[in-house]
Amino acid sequence: MSPSSAPLPAPRGPGSATGAPSLPAGFARTFTSRYVDTGRLRLHAVTGGEGPPLLLLAGWPQTWYAWRLLMPALARDFHVVAVDPRGVGLSDKPRDGYDTGTLARDLVALMDALGHQRFAMVGHDVGMWTGYALAADHPERLERLAVAEAAIPGLSPSPPLFGGQEANDRLWHFAFNRLADVNERLVSGREHLYFGHQFATKAAEPLPEHAVRHYVDTLAADPEALRCSFEFYRALDATIAQNRQRAAHRLALPVLAIGGERNLGAAVGATMELAADDVRTLVLPGCGHYPAEEAPQAMLSALTAFLAPYRSRAQSADRAQQADRAQQTVSAAGSAPVDR
Repeated sequence: MSPSSAPLPAPRGPGSATGAPSLPAGFARTFTSRYVDTGRLRLHAVTGGEGPPLLLLAGWPQTWYAWRLLMPALARDFHVVAVDPRGVGLSDKPRDGYDTGTLARDLVALMDALGHQRFAMVGHDVGMWTGYALAADHPERLERLAVAEAAIPGLSPSPPLFGGQEANDRLWHFAFNRLADVNERLVSGREHLYFGHQFATKAAEPLPEHAVRHYVDTLAADPEALRCSFEFYRALDATIAQNRQRAAHRLALPVLAIGGERNLGAAVGATMELAADDVRTLVLPGCGHYPAEEAPQAMLSALTAFLAPYRSRAQSADRAQQADRAQQTVSAAGSAPVDR
C-alpha cells in the first residue's frame, strides 16, 4: 500500500469518535476520527487537543475507546492521538504483521504521517508490549514512555505450566489465544461469554456495561476482527525472539510503570526494570487490570505529573521558535530597501 493523494473517507459508526457510546460531554467538539494512510495500511486514529504529541495505545481486547475518560483532560496539555492498531477497531486487518516490531513500525509511520517526529507514549497491556518495542527499536522517536498492566514476553520470566490457581486464572488465555484456529471456532457466536469473562475477572471495579458491550460487539460484528484479536498472541514466537535481542540494549528514556494493586501491582515496574534504567513504579490502590477505566483520576494524575517535563520542554522550544521567527521578521524589515 502506498500513500494516496485522494482524501480518505471519514470514519463512521460505533467505532468512531462520533458514534461510540457514552462519551464524555463535548467529546466530539475536541476529538475527530480520521483514517491515516501510513503507506502500508490504513489506521484509524482519534485526534485532538493542543500541545506536544501524545500517543495512546490500548491493549487486548480493547480499542482507542479505552482512553475516552482521560482524553478530554489530556487534550488541554497535549495533542492526543488515540489509535486502533492494525487488526483492531476501524483500522485495516491484514493477515500478518502482529509481532511487536511490525506494530511499532506501524506507529512510527502513523506519527510520521501526522507530522510528529518526537512524541511521548502511553501503552496498556499489548500496548505496553508495543511501547517497549517502539522505545527499543526507535529510541530517537520517544521522549517518555508510560506503560500499564502487562508482562513482556521474552523479557519477563515465563510462568510455570503448572503454576498456582491465581496465575492460571489470570494467564490461561495466553495459551488459548495462540491456537491456530480452534479458538476462533469456539469463540464465534460466544464472544460475549469469552470476552465478557475476561473483563469480569480482570477488573477489580467492574467496567460499565455499555463499555464491555461496545468492546465485545466490535469483535462479534466482524470475523476478521475476531481473527485479528488472536493474531497478537499467535505472533508471540516472533515477538519473544525480538525481545530477547532488544534486552541487550537498555532503554535510557524515563519510564512510568503503572500496575493495579489487585492485578499485577509492582510487577509492572519489576518488568520494566529488566529493560530500562530510569523506571518509576506506581501501584494504584483498589485497581485491577484496566486503570484508565477503573481509576481514571488516579491514572490522569500520574500521567500529568510524569509528562510535565516533556510538556515544559516542548513549550520552551515553541517559545524559542516564536522568538526566533519574530527576530527574523524584524531583521528582514530592517534590511528592506527604503523608497526615497
